Formats: sequence, C-alpha cells, structure tokens
Amino acid sequence: MSANKQRVVIAMTGATGALYAVRMLQMLQQREDIESHLIVSPAALLNIDHELAMSRQDLQLLADHVHNFRDVGATLASGSFKTAGMVIVPCSMRTLAAVAHGFADNLITRAADVTLKERRRLILMVRETPFNLAHLRNMTAVTEMGGIVFPPLPAFYFKPKDITELVDHSVVRVLDLLGIEQQGPSWEGLAVK
Repeated sequence: MSANKQRVVIAMTGATGALYAVRMLQMLQQREDIESHLIVSPAALLNIDHELAMSRQDLQLLADHVHNFRDVGATLASGSFKTAGMVIVPCSMRTLAAVAHGFADNLITRAADVTLKERRRLILMVRETPFNLAHLRNMTAVTEMGGIVFPPLPAFYFKPKDITELVDHSVVRVLDLLGIEQQGPSWEGLAVK
C-alpha cells in the first residue's frame, strides 16, 4: 500500500444512488489511513448531475486519485497495484452483467476483474428492482466468483431521522466489509417485554 495507506477503489456507474458513492467518498476522505481511487462512467456523470446537482469537479475533489473510465492501462488494471478492495456504487445491471461474464471492456470492469482474480473484496451495490432472472443469475455468478452483492436496502431498526442516515447506514456496512471500521448504528437485539 502507498505510504502505509490502504487503497480503496470506488467505481460509479449509471444507476440511481449517486449519493451512496458521495457519502462513501466523504467518509473515506476523513480517514488518514485510506487512499481513495475513483472511476466514474459517463452515465454516472449524468446521474450525479441529475440526482445531486453536483459537478464532475466537485465529485473529483472527494477522491485522492481519479482515473479515466476508458484507461484500461491505468494502475488499477493490474493485480500488482495492491488494494484493500473495490466497491461499485451504484452498480448498474449492465456493469453487473459485464463483471459476471468477465467483459473487462473499460476500467471499471477491468478493475473489478482484477479484484476478483487477486481474491480481494469486490462489493457491488446493485440498484434495480424488481430483479429479473438475468439479474439474479448474474448476481449468483459474481457471488460464486467471490464478489459480494450488496443492494443498499434501508434498515429502520435504528429509527433513521432522514435519508442521509439511511444512506450512511448502508455505506458504513459496506466499509465494514472492507475492514474499514466506521461509527454507525448496530443491531442491539430486541428487549424482552
């Protein structure tokens, strides 16, 4: 890792849920022990503008390093570039299918392929409902390869006050899967009455 920092790859694709990636980058930005690497697809840029009214430049300021979506020769495209893992957030069904079938045709899918082959954590925060059979089979294939499919489903047991708390809960859980501990609500069990 670079200068004793864990490298984490965050990839954004063209599905709804850009806020999940932004909150993840904001949380990682607060950590001195993490180096974030961001890849953004062209469709993700449209969603960032539409959902958050956020510019590309403002998004890129949240990451330590930004990589071009088309640059399949970037450092992230090699297993020798060690990372703690990769999160595709949000993950479109097109990207899920590409990962499931090994289509490493852009830097996001190539980096995901590298993450899987190196047996590192790959987490796909898929965003689409309801699932059709192709979606389910692709999720099964990714899971069988060692990836983690993590639809960001809201939890209500901690009585969230707003959307940000719901988003943060999912983001904290994903970071925990990467071994990056963050403060967040946890299930304490039900009190017996």
